[in-house]
Amino acid sequence: MPAATPMPPRRLRPLLCLDDFEAAARRHLPRPIFGYVCGAAEDNRSLKENRACFDDYALRPRVLVDVSRRTQRAELFGTAWSSPFGIAPMGLSALSAYRGDIVQARAAQQAGIPMILSGSSLIRMEDVIAAAPDTWFQAYLPGRAERIDALLDRVAGAGFRTLVVTVDIPVAGNRENNLRAGFSTPLRPSLRLALDGLARPRWLLGTFTRTLLRHGMPHFENSFAERGAPILSATVLRDFSGREHLGWDTLAQVRRRWRGRLVVKGILDPRDARLAREHGADGLIVSNHAGRQLDGAVAPLRALPEIVAAVDDLPVMMDSGIRRGTDVLKALALGARFVFVGRPFNYAASIAGEAGVAHAIGLLRDEVDRDMAMLGINSLAELSPQFLVRH
Repeated sequence: MPAATPMPPRRLRPLLCLDDFEAAARRHLPRPIFGYVCGAAEDNRSLKENRACFDDYALRPRVLVDVSRRTQRAELFGTAWSSPFGIAPMGLSALSAYRGDIVQARAAQQAGIPMILSGSSLIRMEDVIAAAPDTWFQAYLPGRAERIDALLDRVAGAGFRTLVVTVDIPVAGNRENNLRAGFSTPLRPSLRLALDGLARPRWLLGTFTRTLLRHGMPHFENSFAERGAPILSATVLRDFSGREHLGWDTLAQVRRRWRGRLVVKGILDPRDARLAREHGADGLIVSNHAGRQLDGAVAPLRALPEIVAAVDDLPVMMDSGIRRGTDVLKALALGARFVFVGRPFNYAASIAGEAGVAHAIGLLRDEVDRDMAMLGINSLAELSPQFLVRH
């Protein structure tokens, strides 16, 4: 069992739910950095729908049930996790928090839940898995076969056992909100960017300056087998490889090369779920990239039941929009085996590092425990659509 969550620092005690971390992070982070984390694509239709769809379902609790033996332990790929949720992959986490990927991974390891390291991260994958050996790795596949093989070999050599391939990015999403907030990748030096940083001195000194002094300028470390572009540059462009031509044969290539567990992320159509299974996927994550790719794409919670029915022999997971313990339980009742949460843990890391992430994990874990008791169940296996009423 994971160790009990320690008492959070005093400044974290007023934060009572995951949404509270967003308001605190808005006050802490420079406008471009916060805009990158909170933003989505175009008109934010999918971002809003990812939350709104949970309101379509009411919970139907059972009463006078002995719930004194309840446990939220969840098994996935033969591993028993302490809770049915993990930390979703988030690029540039080390820009919003000092050593952001490592503090999230360590907090997850300590809590007994998985964390997925993003391929757009700024800390070497080898350093992250050394700090938290249960971490998964998420890849954006390069556009050329030889670069795919080289990346997979590096991921395997680092010691990762679970690879998550994100497949909903043939082109980059239209993230107008990033531009309006003054964010680009790489960041381009400007007076506006400097003033935004100076307006948040705690972040400037505690995250950016501290990183520069101890580790040098952050680079995209894990997009390829070799090091990528720096995060701050006047002329260097981020390494975006053309992916428009990638197809199911590319996933077959990955399956032949990768000997560990293979999870495909970004599935919203049951036809694609079946194709992923046919091409060797060991599990799926139903996701619309948290609203950051195709604006107006169906919310994962709405797509979930059909996908579970299409591949009932595979573990189906879900991300996008989960903020409460009741959200976790609704997704599990609709067939998800596990869920992943992103932005709130990024905000938590930015505010208080590993202690902030541990506090956020503890809040969600306590909600799941309390909600299970009030729903009248002792194990997650008891959940089914019978506990839901569709409005």
